[in-house]
Amino acid sequence: MIITSVENDKVKELSKLQQKKYRDLTNTYLVEGEHLVEEARKANVLLEVFSQEELPNATQVSLEVMKKLSTLDTPPSMIGLCRKQESNEILGNKIVLLDEIQDPGNLGTIIRSALAFNINTIILSNNCVDLYNPKVLRGTQGILFHINIISMDTKEAMRLLKDRNIPIYGTSVVNGVELKTISNKDKYCIIMGNEGNGLSEEILNLCDKKLYIPMNQKVESLNVGVACSIILYEMMR
Repeated sequence: MIITSVENDKVKELSKLQQKKYRDLTNTYLVEGEHLVEEARKANVLLEVFSQEELPNATQVSLEVMKKLSTLDTPPSMIGLCRKQESNEILGNKIVLLDEIQDPGNLGTIIRSALAFNINTIILSNNCVDLYNPKVLRGTQGILFHINIISMDTKEAMRLLKDRNIPIYGTSVVNGVELKTISNKDKYCIIMGNEGNGLSEEILNLCDKKLYIPMNQKVESLNVGVACSIILYEMMR
């Protein structure tokens, strides 16, 4: 059986998952494209597959339905319905804490870099962009299925990290120290702040040290995704 109508009840419910409030309500989300569907399958979070082709263990849908479900200009051949991976535990001793990151592309970049440079846990503040935003999902290319990511209030996360004696390094272009001055790279938390405002003074004052990246004085600051990637690479060396 093929679903051809965009007025189909199931299609209408699935299309609501393009909105965060429905993703939160159902604890489910959609991934687009064969690669993300396969990564979701490997991670055991895939609930159902919708395909324009007739495939085993997939619900066949028309192009019109796929357009309704997709957020892309050119709809994919396949979409997967997934369940959220619920985690609230800070694992490991190498942590990235993201405070008020708003751009989906930046979050996607940071998640990929975090896994590349051996971060154990990413903590998203409660006011970060949604992890399951379609642009974030595409940006991670499935990496989010392979790293522990949790959501938590920033100050609460910092309290828990301090209880575990994990040094917390904030990022600031003012009064920061160079990365090369950090001697213990086996245990740390790097905090990255909002794209426009950086970290608040309150959060910076709770950090053990402030870090900065030396660069040409003609450049005031770096994109947060780029800056985070550079820091994590240096911390891995």
